Amino acid sequence: MPHAKTGYLLETARSHRHGVGAFNVITLEHAEAVVLGAERARRPVIVQISENAIAFHAGAAAPIAAACLELARAASVPVALHLDHVKQRRLIDGSEKSGVSSVMFDASELPYDQNVAATREVVHWARAHGVHVEAELGEVGGKDGAHAPGARTDPGEAADFVARTCVDSLAVAVGSSHAMRDQTAALDLPLIADLAAAVSVPLVLHGSSGVSDESLREAVAAGMVKINIGTALNIAYTRSVRTALEDPAVIDPRSFLTEARESMAARVEHLLGVVALQK
Repeated sequence: MPHAKTGYLLETARSHRHGVGAFNVITLEHAEAVVLGAERARRPVIVQISENAIAFHAGAAAPIAAACLELARAASVPVALHLDHVKQRRLIDGSEKSGVSSVMFDASELPYDQNVAATREVVHWARAHGVHVEAELGEVGGKDGAHAPGARTDPGEAADFVARTCVDSLAVAVGSSHAMRDQTAALDLPLIADLAAAVSVPLVLHGSSGVSDESLREAVAAGMVKINIGTALNIAYTRSVRTALEDPAVIDPRSFLTEARESMAARVEHLLGVVALQK
């Protein structure tokens, strides 16, 4: 099956009132696990490569993007490729040539009017290249600077931002936080509903690893569409590797990476069922 477009997956999910899982990948094993989990769940999925992941690969996006594209092309379910939390324009320009169909341009640390102007410029480029643009308004917890814990997105400001920038989807702050290791985040469900009513584009929940299964279902039912997950995969990966390496006789990385990939795939399969509102 040809790899899918993020915009198509989001609009389809929105029209059917279910969510789409979007998983951040760092290594090839991450990407393989995401696709494997999606195939087992028989659900579409978005594979995300962040600016931080690109930095891990010495600043080169092409190798990991090419690997993800080949996995998408060979998958039995729709798989879209996305660049996540990108601040550097050099990573965006030309990204469509590597199979990326969407980018999350993060100018949230800028003052509001500068965020609007910078995002609008990226949207103008994207319209000419068939790329879906996600942006962020209202800080998401768990990061320095603009990403302050406890931040909330104002529905009126969200509507103004979407109207002025013409973005295709919007990441909002509703109580989740990046890099959480426990599922203890308390989402503001009435705010999600207000935001969904205020804007005409799909809403994106960042920091979903810290949200319980039931809260994720409630968030999707309230209007959230794209559900971003990263830390949950890293927890599964690292826990599996740590357990395997307790045996000093283990030296072949294939032995423990196979288990790590399987652990991540199982987590992906489960979470895709959750955001599809399946119990």
